Amino acid sequence: MISPSRPVVLITGASSGIGLELSRLFAAGGYALALAARRTAELNQLAEELKAAHGTRVTLFPLDLAQPGAARDLWDETEKANLQIEVLVNNAGVGVAGAFIDTDPLALETMVRLNMEALTMLTRHALPGMRRRGRGRILNVGSVVGYQPGGPGMAVYYATKSYVLSFSRALTSELRGTGITVTALCPGTTRTEFAGRAGLEEGRLFRWLRPMDARTVARAGYRGLHAGRAIVIPGLFNKLLAIAGELPPRQIALAVNRILLS
Repeated sequence: MISPSRPVVLITGASSGIGLELSRLFAAGGYALALAARRTAELNQLAEELKAAHGTRVTLFPLDLAQPGAARDLWDETEKANLQIEVLVNNAGVGVAGAFIDTDPLALETMVRLNMEALTMLTRHALPGMRRRGRGRILNVGSVVGYQPGGPGMAVYYATKSYVLSFSRALTSELRGTGITVTALCPGTTRTEFAGRAGLEEGRLFRWLRPMDARTVARAGYRGLHAGRAIVIPGLFNKLLAIAGELPPRQIALAVNRILLS
C-alpha cells in the first residue's frame, strides 16, 4: 500500500450539501481526497475546483452506495487505487417524508441501505488498517433527530439516525486507547438538496425552525473531528432539542414531532 504525501480522506455523498463543504474544508486542510457520489458531472466539477484551489490529489468514485454490495465495491476500488484511508467521512444519506404505510418499499430499502448499511460496512472495512497504523478518524453524519424517540411521518429516517448515533457512541467506547476516534455529527435542519428531495422544506419543521447553512454544519463537524470529540451538535437550539428528546415523558416528543412533520 502506497502512502501519499498527504493523508487521504474518503468522503461519501461528496457532490452536494454537507459532503461538498466538507470536501472543501479537507482540501484546504492539506488532505488528498477520495470522493464518492452518484453524480459524475458534479464530482468532476468539484474535483477541478479543489485541484485548482489547493493543488490537492482527488480520486473520484462515481457509484450508488444504496445498491447491494456497493460499500464493499467502493472499498475494493480504494485499495486498487493504493489509497491509505486515514479519515473516513460517512456522509451519504437520504430521507423520505410521509406515512410509512404509504411509502414506496423500494424507497425505504434504499434509505436503510444508504443510511445504515453503507455507513456500517465502510466503517468495518476502514478500521483494520487504522488499527494497524495506530491512528485514524471517522466522521458519521447523523442528525439531531437521532436523539428523538421517533418521527411520525418520517419513521424510518428517524430510526436510521438513532442507529447512527448509537453505533458511533458504541465505537467510541470500543476504540478508546487505540488512537482511532469516532465522531457523530448531529445537525438540525440544514439547507441542502437533501431537505428538498425528502420533502421537508414545505413542512412545519422548516417553516418554524430556521435551517443552518451546510458550510456552517460542515465546519463544526470538521473541527469536532480533529478535536477528537465523540458528538458534535451545531447550534445552541439544536443542543436543546437533543436534550429535550431524551427527557420523559417521550409521548410528548412524539406528539410534537407528528405536528412538525405534517
